[in-house]
Amino acid sequence: MKKFVLKPKIYFNEGSMEFLKEIKGSCAFIVSDSVMETLGYLQKTIDYLNETGIESAVFKEVRPDPDVKVIAEGMKKYLETQADTIVALGGGSTIDAAKGIIYSLWQFRKAAGEEFKKPLFIAIPSTSGTGSEVTNFSVITAEGEKVCIVDEWMAPDIAILDSTCIQHVPQSVVADTGIDALVHAIEAYVSTEATHCTDALAEKAVQLIFENLKALYNDASNSCARERIQNASCIAGMAFTNAGLGINHSLAHALGGTFHISHGRSNALLLSAVVEYNANLNSNDSRYASEKYARLAAVLQLPARTYREGTINFMQAVKDLLKSLGIPNRVRELGIDKSKFENKVETMVELALHDRCTPTNPRLPSREDLVGIYQKVF
Repeated sequence: MKKFVLKPKIYFNEGSMEFLKEIKGSCAFIVSDSVMETLGYLQKTIDYLNETGIESAVFKEVRPDPDVKVIAEGMKKYLETQADTIVALGGGSTIDAAKGIIYSLWQFRKAAGEEFKKPLFIAIPSTSGTGSEVTNFSVITAEGEKVCIVDEWMAPDIAILDSTCIQHVPQSVVADTGIDALVHAIEAYVSTEATHCTDALAEKAVQLIFENLKALYNDASNSCARERIQNASCIAGMAFTNAGLGINHSLAHALGGTFHISHGRSNALLLSAVVEYNANLNSNDSRYASEKYARLAAVLQLPARTYREGTINFMQAVKDLLKSLGIPNRVRELGIDKSKFENKVETMVELALHDRCTPTNPRLPSREDLVGIYQKVF
């Protein structure tokens, strides 16, 4: 039996941050970072909440790839406030940190036999890639390894997609986060847990990304492309929080955590090889993935008279998009030493095999399969 859950209320388009003026409560715990403070969005959030009589306590020590130390610091700060609202303002790392804080508090209280009333959880993303504002996923670093936590309890109650919040994103981040959103949609589409509901969302996200990401990459002032990519990221998030992901993310978690490569860039480096592996065109085994890739080719109005033709054209479209965004073809182009990479392959494969994203991949990979993909992308 499968199910489809869509929890957060979503407010979107320019100026939607003003919805904060309608929030009811006494104290808000704002999880953010120094970038949002410098750009003025943190103060704007405080001001909007103040207009409705809500005091704010700020935790802005979030760093990329938040670890358990950051979560512990955030928990301590939250307990000093007992806030009835949590606002996560920032990129995927910030929203994941906020999820980690409230999830850990809930688990600790539950273990102690105490009740923990979840505060109203509002997520305001400052990048367009993770979809974390609508998902029940959180990625936290523990002892140098990225750990994927999945629990419906963590999903935000409200997501605010104000496209002005992403207008200052650097070009390289536009590329990385945009491809992260694309991978979310593609993996959700071929997931073993995909449904008609998630397929519809994934198809729309893929279409929006292919039509608008290059335009946003070339011109950050393109407000139309900016809104559409932000919406695509959110839509892809809705798809994968219900359908799950696959080995593109499992391999990316291990690669990024090991060599300190951004999550979006890690996904981008692996994307073509993973699509080729899942399609498995030279085998007579299940055509499930290749048939679905061919459907995505049709969505993009590419020739797809057969599953093979459609898959090949889709794979080429992916490669062309990555090239247009200036994304390297190989891991070695990032300056990573071959011997160091090879020494870490077995460890990364072990992590990927046990990653929460692997079970819903359309092909069940062997250890040798994953080693081969890593070798191919190096």
